[in-house]
Amino acid sequence: MNEFMNIAVHIPIDDTMNANEEVLDTIAANNVKFIRLQFVDILGTVKNVAIPAAQMEKALTTGISFDGSSIEGFVRIHESDMLLKPDPATFRILPWKTGENDGAVAGIVCDVHLHDDTPFEGCPRNVLKRAIEEAEKMGYIMNTGPELEFFLFEMVNGVPTTTPHDFGGYFDFPPVDLAEDIRRDIVIALEEMGFEIEASHHEVASGQHEIDFKYSDALTTADRVVVFRYVTKTAATNKNLHATFMPKPVFGASGSGMHTNISLFDKNDDGKNIFFDPDSDHEISDEARYFIGGLLTHIKAVTAITNPLVNSYKRLVSGYEAPVYITWSGANRSSLIRVPAARGTGTRIELRSPDPSCNPYLAFAVILMAGLDGIKNRIDPGEPIEENIYEMDFQEITDAGIETLPTSLSLALDHLKSDDVVRRALGEHAYTAFMRIASAEWDVYRVQVHQWELDRYLRLL
Repeated sequence: MNEFMNIAVHIPIDDTMNANEEVLDTIAANNVKFIRLQFVDILGTVKNVAIPAAQMEKALTTGISFDGSSIEGFVRIHESDMLLKPDPATFRILPWKTGENDGAVAGIVCDVHLHDDTPFEGCPRNVLKRAIEEAEKMGYIMNTGPELEFFLFEMVNGVPTTTPHDFGGYFDFPPVDLAEDIRRDIVIALEEMGFEIEASHHEVASGQHEIDFKYSDALTTADRVVVFRYVTKTAATNKNLHATFMPKPVFGASGSGMHTNISLFDKNDDGKNIFFDPDSDHEISDEARYFIGGLLTHIKAVTAITNPLVNSYKRLVSGYEAPVYITWSGANRSSLIRVPAARGTGTRIELRSPDPSCNPYLAFAVILMAGLDGIKNRIDPGEPIEENIYEMDFQEITDAGIETLPTSLSLALDHLKSDDVVRRALGEHAYTAFMRIASAEWDVYRVQVHQWELDRYLRLL
């Protein structure tokens, strides 16, 4: 079984040097034997091919060929030749090893290109890059800071169960919280890979946890979400536990979210937060309001991407502090979008609906493009709702004109079909592939006979 290495393993690339040469020097200096070339499919599942260190120079200069037709949502069999092009800025030595004499293993995130070396339109990382370029044309850089929640469950004979590893609650302390050592392993591993960890703690439900890392630009953060998930799952496996980012694994318990903090900074002045205006209401700028307006306008379509599973909509229900109401507010956590108290360079909005099963590249892309559409078209979000919506009755919610998020994946996909802004953000290839995969998942789900139906109807009818 893998063991974590207690060494500093993240070696940042110096922009003043040739990035490729520094990667190769780092490989030689740290006895790296294999490098995992990593990318994600349309659903955000990590894929990788391992190459020996001797092949890394070729990978960095010309790329490594692979069969794209075998990857979900990529290309057809007659278009299968594709290239993995490593991004040297993402190189990091992985903090675990399989044996004393095996040498180190490194990982590097790749962009997917076609065989003629043009960027592949359906590569999720390229989808986000296109959105980032659109923002830069408007003079903006988007930073994101996600808060990922996950469950730790017991394993029995190598098979995951839904038995929680502990029965602690929010911010509980050992011995009620049994996962302190596991969270510490995860934090140490992430820090050694270059993460700046801000907090880790037990969450509301039994066996549920959260680890927060510092915000960064959207592309870097999306890369880190992917790394975070596989490091967490590896650390759990090392303790004979199963870590899951499934949004709602236990009926009657809180689900796992990925609340996402968002801010825009001036492209030409990285110390200037576009969302901050000390002279306006709530000390937020018109751009911040319009960004919120764009998100609220497109959120039903965005939800198909930020909440991409049938199971995602088991979390988005009232009663568990779930963000179901399409409103914005200040500190009010019953709203879909809130503006946390920090101001100045810390001014940001928090979108509370995404869950950790999403593809972060696609999620950040559609969030960004929806917000930019709000700025372009000066979409007013209306007045903030400061009342606790969870305590309002149906009539009060109706009278206030408050709408709710889609209640199923099928409904979210219907909204995605009719939203040109979100569809363009994905690009036609990623949009078509996602719709095909998500629609197929819904079709499989809706024809199943579930245990709940048998328990409820079999004896009665």
